[in-house]
Amino acid sequence: MIDSENKTRKIILAITGASGAVFPYKILEKLHNINAPVKEIAVIFSDTGREIWESEIGSVFHAEGTAKEYPNSSYFAPFASGSSQYDTMIICPASMGTTGRIANGTSDDLIARAADVMLKERRRLIIVPRETPYSLIHIENMKKLTLAGAIICPASPSFYSNPKTIDDLVMTVVDRIIDLAGFDSNGFRWMKND
Repeated sequence: MIDSENKTRKIILAITGASGAVFPYKILEKLHNINAPVKEIAVIFSDTGREIWESEIGSVFHAEGTAKEYPNSSYFAPFASGSSQYDTMIICPASMGTTGRIANGTSDDLIARAADVMLKERRRLIIVPRETPYSLIHIENMKKLTLAGAIICPASPSFYSNPKTIDDLVMTVVDRIIDLAGFDSNGFRWMKND
């Protein structure tokens, strides 16, 4: 993705009720610090996602920069319609409950509806489950989503960059998500030739 193109991009970041609030926290930080920030980052929390954010991050969420928060209980958001110009949705962390509802077409809140729109419009939907182990139900739901066009990117850190801190380890996942969203993360690349 060329930096000048980022200015027209609109991203949705949904934060659901699974442990791992550090991932969306760092995704937002990274998106705000790329060379040409995206036009808008729409942020949606599930109720439990907000509780976990406050517990794990230690503060309430405040939309900054190009981020704008939308209530999960309302469909009065532009990306609840396929006519919107949002090109990528990241659900991170993705609870298995949210993943299951999306996989089965149950659009009972804004997060599920926005994901449904991304799938039906053939736009980029990145689902980052933070669960272990997976049950067969979880695997079947992720299979359905993969077949429908979603990208399943488990929050599984890599170690080949020899991370020294927990933050370094977290960034191996965040950089992968940023890459999948079509941005250059400038993260560590295996066997990269300079």
